[in-house]
Amino acid sequence: MSWTAADTNTHQDHVIAHVIGATPLGHFIWDETAYILLDIGFVWNIYLDLEMGLVPQSLAIAELNELRAFVDQANDTSSGPIESVEVFANGDQRRMVLNCEAGKLAIETSLKHRWTRIESAPIQI
Repeated sequence: MSWTAADTNTHQDHVIAHVIGATPLGHFIWDETAYILLDIGFVWNIYLDLEMGLVPQSLAIAELNELRAFVDQANDTSSGPIESVEVFANGDQRRMVLNCEAGKLAIETSLKHRWTRIESAPIQI
């Protein structure tokens, strides 16, 4: 697939600035949204169009009772702190890559087909 670098808006830039240096502890998908659990006590919500937000973990769990089960079953990322974030597009699909100290975490979405997937990979040495 041919990905093209995409611009981010001011809000995305602001959220990304807050997560640089944070370590993803786990991730899961619920209702077309990617959730990244961060070691700074926040949950990073990433929607189909790559709009995003940060919610305190305690508030996210209180507001989304179903979220509690997903938090308990979140996939461990063990990738180290986030060093940079890249955003790409290909037609109706979006891709955001979190470049971490010891690996990468990629969130891919499709606006047309309404799916979200998360893949993680260690850095090859």
